[in-house]
Amino acid sequence: MLYGVIERMILDEKVDTFLFGSKSRFNDLCFDLVTKIKEKHPHIRRIYVRAEYPYISKHYKDYLLKSYEDTFYPEKILGSGKSVYIKRNREMIDNSRFCIVYYDEKIAPANRKSGTKLALDYARKKGKYIVKLPI
Repeated sequence: MLYGVIERMILDEKVDTFLFGSKSRFNDLCFDLVTKIKEKHPHIRRIYVRAEYPYISKHYKDYLLKSYEDTFYPEKILGSGKSVYIKRNREMIDNSRFCIVYYDEKIAPANRKSGTKLALDYARKKGKYIVKLPI
């Protein structure tokens, strides 16, 4: 199903760039699917949006570019401290038309909002087209 959603975005919506963060199995799954789809659609780009290391060595950049077509660190998140991942996710949302999110209310933390929930709420507030899994 997710494979089909991603491929329809490429074919129907002319999406050619996918932004990836880190720190989640769902992110890894999406990266693996986009990488597989890239075999059929080699023009698509995978961009790693860093939340750590605003300045990286050539060695580390070369390492990242083995898997991604580009990487960047959003300047706006410099000095964000503990909220760096939340702010990085907002930058990714601000620079996207679509958001694919895995968020299951049944297993969400009861005592706080998760980073995923914060990102989902922000994407809704920004009027983004959201694909929310599980359906």
